Amino acid sequence: MFINNIQIINNEQNSSQIRIKGSKIMEVNSFNFRKDYNYKELFFNFSNAIAFPGLINSHDHLEFNLFPKLGNRIYNDYLDWGNDINIQNKKQIEIIKKVPKDLHYKWGLYKNLICGVTTIINHGKILNTQHNNLPNVFSNYNYLHSLSIEKKWKIKFLFKVNRLPVLIHIGEGINKESINEIDELIKWNIFDRNLIGIHAIAMNEEQSKKFKAIIWCPDSNFFLYNKTANIPLLKKHTNILFGTDSTLSADWNLWNHLRLARDLNYLNEDELFLSISETASKVWKLKSMGKIEINNTADIVICKKKYKNKWDSFYSINPEDILMILKNGIVVFIDSELILQHQNINKDNFDVIYINSIKKYIIKGIRNLIQSINAILPEYEFPISIS
Repeated sequence: MFINNIQIINNEQNSSQIRIKGSKIMEVNSFNFRKDYNYKELFFNFSNAIAFPGLINSHDHLEFNLFPKLGNRIYNDYLDWGNDINIQNKKQIEIIKKVPKDLHYKWGLYKNLICGVTTIINHGKILNTQHNNLPNVFSNYNYLHSLSIEKKWKIKFLFKVNRLPVLIHIGEGINKESINEIDELIKWNIFDRNLIGIHAIAMNEEQSKKFKAIIWCPDSNFFLYNKTANIPLLKKHTNILFGTDSTLSADWNLWNHLRLARDLNYLNEDELFLSISETASKVWKLKSMGKIEINNTADIVICKKKYKNKWDSFYSINPEDILMILKNGIVVFIDSELILQHQNINKDNFDVIYINSIKKYIIKGIRNLIQSINAILPEYEFPISIS
């Protein structure tokens, strides 16, 4: 496959080319496509388009993405929130729970893919189901939910025999207890395990020195607590990654999260981009992901370029602006105009969806998924529609 005339984010050249073979990026900006082009291969020539590596969402709960945002006030911490919604929103929760977990989980995968995510760090149980060509679900970590919810957390924490990082909700709140639980976790980290904390709203600068990374979820944080982590201080001592959380507490559209984060300016535009690409790849040890370069996995997103400034273009993206997504070198999402130009793309491999009335083709499965969910919940409204 050849991709021509795109601007690669964090690449100095204004116009770039990419050559892909199988699942790998073979060349970037180093060939004459007219001379090298094999007419049996796919060739895409773009106009006014930007490209970037498939995004890495470092925090989601895939099994909770059919839920609407649930919250009735500003909360002190995650326990306060959980207790409240399980009383005030009990009927609503029970209705959504009628849908089998594997369908919740699969919609979570599609939700992420539609936004340009090709790798998800799911904080929860990994279901034993295969979903070819959908985002990777990364699970190479030690799971703890949180100090207050995880039963026997000290035993689980202390007696892990591997050296994988420990991923845990920590400091998720605005009360004194949220600060104290961070100190409690640090105190019990006697084997110096790599800690990756989620949310860390209550974390101070000194505590951040004890963490390998913090996953920032500003949209979820402001909805529940009207406050988010002090990223300008925390980033001095630890890596900052970016996560969406589930739709229980946040918008389904990742790009709305990124625009919120950009407006806050806690990370500059480059740092924010790296938090969902290269920095995330390094922290999670995803050696061939997070950057468009030779020998890396061909997880690539191509979008309309709406502004001269690359960051204005990047942070203005919505799912309907995505022209194409490659997963392991395979087209898994493509704009309807592009697919009409390439007759050798097999439409039978795709379902048609509409995002804000814009027609897209996405890897097959979403149509049956939506129909299965609507058979249980006829009134449920998805943020996309099917033909």
